Amino acid sequence: MIRHAIIAASLLIAAPVVANAQDGAGTAAGATTGAVGGALVGGPVGAVVGGVAGAVVGGISDAQRRPFRQYVVEERVPSYAYEREVVVGAELPASGVRYYEVPAEYGTTKYRYTVVNDRTVLVDPSTHRVVQIIE
Repeated sequence: MIRHAIIAASLLIAAPVVANAQDGAGTAAGATTGAVGGALVGGPVGAVVGGVAGAVVGGISDAQRRPFRQYVVEERVPSYAYEREVVVGAELPASGVRYYEVPAEYGTTKYRYTVVNDRTVLVDPSTHRVVQIIE
């Protein structure tokens, strides 16, 4: 019973970290956070699965973040005004937001990019969910 309470408390503490994992720390932080969350829920196997799920598969790599961000600035992509906080997992509206393909030199990805509240984000085009914030 005490073990369950400790796990529940740990998950409550880890939730904000998971939500912001891609915000500034990159893929490594997302993988680490996912591994910790997975370990709490599923032990060693959960740690492996969580680590893989925590990293943005098909996102912009840490090495390409800065050049990609510069590319977006040079393209002068207009910023969409969004009334909510821009975080990984946020669902953008189905209309009113323009999505752009990521050029191949920044990595092959199924995601599209846009600028929301002056922040460059990768979005899953099928769900309109933010999957990575590029800063």
